[in-house]
Amino acid sequence: MMEEIIKKAEILIEALPYIQRFYGKTIVIKYGGNAMINDELKNSVMEDITLLKYIGVNPVVVHGGGPEINKTLEKLDIKSQFINGLRVTDSATMDVAQMVLVGKTNKEIVSLLNRKGGKAIGLCGIDGNLIECEKLKTSVDGKETDLGYVGKIVNINSKVLDLISKDEYIPVVAPIGVGTDGHSYNINADTVAAEIAGALKAEKLMLLTDVEGVKTSRDSDEIITSLTISQACDLIEKKIINSGMIPKVLGCIEALKKGVKRTHILDGRIPHCILLEIFTDKGIGTMIVKDRED
Repeated sequence: MMEEIIKKAEILIEALPYIQRFYGKTIVIKYGGNAMINDELKNSVMEDITLLKYIGVNPVVVHGGGPEINKTLEKLDIKSQFINGLRVTDSATMDVAQMVLVGKTNKEIVSLLNRKGGKAIGLCGIDGNLIECEKLKTSVDGKETDLGYVGKIVNINSKVLDLISKDEYIPVVAPIGVGTDGHSYNINADTVAAEIAGALKAEKLMLLTDVEGVKTSRDSDEIITSLTISQACDLIEKKIINSGMIPKVLGCIEALKKGVKRTHILDGRIPHCILLEIFTDKGIGTMIVKDRED
């Protein structure tokens, strides 16, 4: 019994320098994937975020909701289509995405955090023009392709997030933006998290996903623990980083360029993955950093 107690004390002592380092700092967490579906994982993520707040870290949560959107679209017999890892969003799909992300998922996360003892406030990009965007243009094989109501972020009005997060509250942001035309736009949640992290000059950006991290090759199970920007770009060019991992890695790169210190792609299927990354010596997942020569 005493040995177990001593081990617990050693864990706390291992975490001490990290608690000191990140006290008062902002950490942006993109919450998504299986961690939003499995009840045990939901609880562990909410506990991690609440603990961060109580020890003086300022977490900002950006959430996805793809599986729930897919489920609702299926019920309504609306087909889903993805191009370059982004959801094609016509008017009907946009209505469903906004309903699910803002009206359901966002409020569920806020409620869960509040039940854990946090003080969460739900927001979306429409509130206070938090996320200003324009229609995203993309190309497939050199041909311009219309994704519908998919937004490209042009500005983050970070003042409201800064005020809330540095007070006693935890902001929870749904990835819906607003255009100058007044239309709502669906935006990839990884991209939103990256842009918010850059606007807040966050200490860390952490993207929770359903894989262990970036792999050394498409056929390998070996995970790359650390990547520079140039190495990540090379892996995208070689198509080792592909599909839904592309927006995640590009988001990390953009965040680093805008002043974020460290970015991480974590396996959200691991209980307490956020605490394991921040407060242990080894960490988990793939860390993407600026090129070493910089």
